[in-house]
Amino acid sequence: GVYPNGYKFPPKHTWAEALLIGLKGLWKFTLTPLGFLIVLYGLNVVAWGGMLFLLLIGGGRQFMCFPPGSNGRKDCNDQQSPRRIWIEIDSQILNALFCVTGFGLVPWRFRDLYYLLKWRIGKRRDGFRKLAGIHRSWFRLPGSDRLPIGDSSLETSSDHPDSSIPLPASKIPDQPLTGIRAPPTAPWKLDYVIWAYVLNTFLQVVLSFFMWYYNRYDRPSWSTGTFVALACIVAGLGGLMVFQEGKRVKKVEGIPVEEAEALADIEKGVKAEGKKKKKKARVQTVKPLIG
Repeated sequence: GVYPNGYKFPPKHTWAEALLIGLKGLWKFTLTPLGFLIVLYGLNVVAWGGMLFLLLIGGGRQFMCFPPGSNGRKDCNDQQSPRRIWIEIDSQILNALFCVTGFGLVPWRFRDLYYLLKWRIGKRRDGFRKLAGIHRSWFRLPGSDRLPIGDSSLETSSDHPDSSIPLPASKIPDQPLTGIRAPPTAPWKLDYVIWAYVLNTFLQVVLSFFMWYYNRYDRPSWSTGTFVALACIVAGLGGLMVFQEGKRVKKVEGIPVEEAEALADIEKGVKAEGKKKKKKARVQTVKPLIG
C-alpha cells in the first residue's frame, strides 16, 4: 500500500521478470571496474570449485586414472595419476582464491573485532556505537527507532540519548522513506557476524598451513576438505545474517533512493524489451494473413 508520506514500495514481479531484472542488474554491475573484478573472482571460485567437485565424485575416470608407466592399469588413487595431480592443482588454486578474501579483509575484520572487544570486555559503549556506524546498512541501535524523522539537527543535538546514535553521528541511518524507523537489532547478531568473519580468517590460516607446509604426499587426506568446508560455512552464515537483517530493515524503512532508481531503470529496459517482442510477434502473425 501507500504510506501516509506518499511512499510506495516497488511493485512485485513474476519469477521470470525478477530473474531478468536480476540478470540485467548483474550485467550493469559487471561493467564497473570493481564489479568486473568481483564477478571474475566469483566465476573463478565456481569454475575451479566445480571442477574439484567433479573430480572428487569420480568425473573423468575414463581417461584420468592411468598413471605414467602403468601399462594400461587403472588406478584413480595413484599419486601420479592425472586425477590426483589435478585435484592438487584445483585445491591450491581454490586456497589462493580464498586467501584473497580471508587475508585481504583482515584489516576491516580485526578493526571490527577490536571495537567488539572494547565493548564486550572493556565495557566501553563507544565501541558498540562505532560498530553500529560501520554496519549501518543492516544494524540498528537500541532506541534508534524513537529518533525523530526529518530532524537534520540529530548529529549535533543533545536532546536524544547518545546510546541510540552511532559514532560518528554522521553515520545515523538515512531518513526512512516510509517515515518509520526499523526496530533495534538484537546485539548478539553483531557478535555473530563479526566472529563468523574472524573465524573464517582463522580457518583460512589453518587451511593455508596444511596446503603450504605439507606436500601432497604427506598432507593428511582429511585436512583440505574439512577446512575448506568449515571456512565456507562460517563465512556463508555471517553473510546470510547480514542479508536477512538488511532485508528486514528495508522492509520497514523502504528501499534506498539510489537502489530504487537503479531498479526503475532496469525495469524500464525490461518492459521496453517485452513490448518490442510483443510487437514483433503481432507483425509476424499479421504477415501470413495479408499474404
